[in-house]
Parts: sequence; structure tokens; C-alpha cells
Amino acid sequence: MPIWKRNLIVCWFGMFVSSVGMSQIAPVLPLYIKHLGVHNTALITQFSGLAFGATFILSAVFSPIWGRAADKYGRKLMLLRASLGMGIVIGCMGFVQNVYELIGLRVLQGVITGYSSACTALIATQTDKEHAGFALGTLSTASTAGSLIGPMIGGFLEESFGLQNVFFITGALLMISFITTALFVKESFTRKDKKVLPMKEIWNQVPEKSLTITSFVTFFVLTLALYTIEPIMTVYITQLTENSSHISLLSGMAFSASGLASIIAAPRLGKWSDRFGVQKVILFALIFAGLLFIPQAFVKNPWQLMMLRFLLGLVSAGLIPSVNTLLKKITPDYLTGTVFGFTMSAGYLGVFGGSVLGGQMAAYYGMRSVFFITSALLLINAVWVYFKIYKKMNLKENAM
Repeated sequence: MPIWKRNLIVCWFGMFVSSVGMSQIAPVLPLYIKHLGVHNTALITQFSGLAFGATFILSAVFSPIWGRAADKYGRKLMLLRASLGMGIVIGCMGFVQNVYELIGLRVLQGVITGYSSACTALIATQTDKEHAGFALGTLSTASTAGSLIGPMIGGFLEESFGLQNVFFITGALLMISFITTALFVKESFTRKDKKVLPMKEIWNQVPEKSLTITSFVTFFVLTLALYTIEPIMTVYITQLTENSSHISLLSGMAFSASGLASIIAAPRLGKWSDRFGVQKVILFALIFAGLLFIPQAFVKNPWQLMMLRFLLGLVSAGLIPSVNTLLKKITPDYLTGTVFGFTMSAGYLGVFGGSVLGGQMAAYYGMRSVFFITSALLLINAVWVYFKIYKKMNLKENAM
């Protein structure tokens, strides 16, 4: 088996488990906080929001820092650091005695993150040009699927094994990821510059600043769009269902439909980006994703919503790998860790922003407004991509 394929398999597993570890706590967090002795409903809600959001905010702050460390010391070392650290921290969450210890560990989890950005940088730099789109497309399914399916996995583990075992099982899986990374991931790494450069000087070395910024924003908008529905999903499903005793299950299925579709479609769309150009996949994926949000506001039952969410996942699956492939093309190898670190920061901010924005939009403007406003954001982003990426990349290709 080629080295790039073996690296891809190991990184996919680790990245999936890492993403699950970030998101699986969502459905069990209120129950666990109550288990820790907090019984006031308002306090449970406040502590849940703080514990869930703290990890993503700090991940957004520290991802570029760990990305720079990956460029300096090697991507494999950062994979080992992140998987070992997260495995220990998440496992320790099962032993906490009060909610403050839990929040402290969630904060620490956000600080030591960086597995996804190191994975992306490793695959981007160690995979040959002909297979880069496929490899990055396949890898992107791990993060997307892990984040979207994570809440359903967390709920299943809680019902099957109990609250504390959710953390023990997830921590054990991350330790397995640490071991497989140590044994099977191979990296040919040569450090280019031993001097630690300030961020301004690093930014000056980025050759395509306009394309890079547009890619960051597109990554942020896509992630935000996928998560705006999270805070309203259960309520929306309740409105679409009469006398159902399976609201939680239906909500989990509807939310996870996009993740399942991404697993199916991302490798294929990654190949298409290699064949037809990343700019075309990004533009058309944004347009279709924006249009698919509109009919979700008019569904009559949960199954219609699930189908549209599945179609949305098929379309949006092309965005993340295409953005990553574009960044690989325009970024020097010695800066990939830093650049992909900022990309992951944009994604983490999108998760947090989408969760907050969706709830606020629903509260002030009604449930359907979430779909309309999200659609508008994606279509506006598509117009920007058309002028900043699509036209520029086409001119370059025609000039060659």
C-alpha cells in the first residue's frame, strides 16, 4: 500500500474520533451537569452553553499556534501530541466531581486541540498532486461526519453504557488513534527555517492573499450554515411531528443526514476538483447549498427534512475538500500547517457562531427565518467566490 494511502487511513480514523470527541458531549452535557449536582434548570442551561462553547472558542485561538508548531517540528509530532492529550483529558471528564472541573477540562481540551489541522497539513504535503483532491476529499469526511454524527453517537453511548462511560470510551478511542499514528504514519519532514517568524512576516510570505482570505471566509460560512439548525432541530422536528415518542431519535437522524451524505460524496467531489478545477466545484456547491436551504422551511414532515438535509450534505461535501485543495495549491509546503490552522479556526468559529446565530434568529424572527437567512449567506458568499476565486482561477488556467 502506498504511504499516502496508509497515512490517509490512519488520519481519517483519528480525525473522525477527534471530531466526535469535540461534539459528542452536546446531548449528554445537560444530563451530566445535573448528575454532578446542579438541579436548577437555568443554571444547567448556562453551564451547558459555557462548557460546550469554551472548547470551540479556544480551539479557534490555538489552532493557528499548533499549525505553526506543525510547520516547525513536523505534523506527525502534532498528531501524537493532540491525540494523546485529548485522550487523557476526555477520559478524565468521567472522573470529575463538580461542574467546574468539567468546564476546566473542556477549556483544556480546546487548548490542546490541533489534530485536524495537522492531519490536513500532513496529507496535503505528503500526497502527490494527482491524488491530492481525492485524499483531501476523503479526509474532510472525517471531520464533517464526526462533528455532525458526534451528538448522535454521544446520545447512543449514554443510553447504552451510562454517562461516565461516554468519556471513557471516547478517550480510549483517541488513545488507539495515538498508538496507530505512532506506528503507521510516515512523514518526510524537513524544517526550512529554524527561526520563529512573527505572524506578520509569515503572512507576507503567503503568495495569494486574496484567494487565501476568501477560502477562510468560505470555510467559515459553510460551517456556520451546517450548524445554524442545531439549536432549533429538536423544536422544529416537534412541530413537524404529532404525538411522536421518538423526537430525539428523529432529530439526531435529521442532523446527521448531512454527515452521512458527506461521507458518500466528498471523495467523488474531491476527484472532480482535480479534474474540472476547484473553483468550479466551490462555486456550484455554494449555489446549490444555498438553494437547498429554502425548501427546508416548507417541509411537512421529518422525512422530507431528512431528505433535503441529505441532499445538502451531498452538495456541501465538495466545499471543504475543494477549499483545502485550493489552499494546498497556493500555499508553500513550509506554511501549510499555519494556513490550515487558520482554516480550522474558521471552522471552529463557524460551529460556535452557527449554534448561537441559529437560536437567536429563531427567537427573534421565527423558525423559518433560520433557513432563509442561512441561504442568503451562502448565496452572497457564492457571488464573492465568483469574483475572487472563480474568475481569477479561470484566467490563470486559460493563460497557461
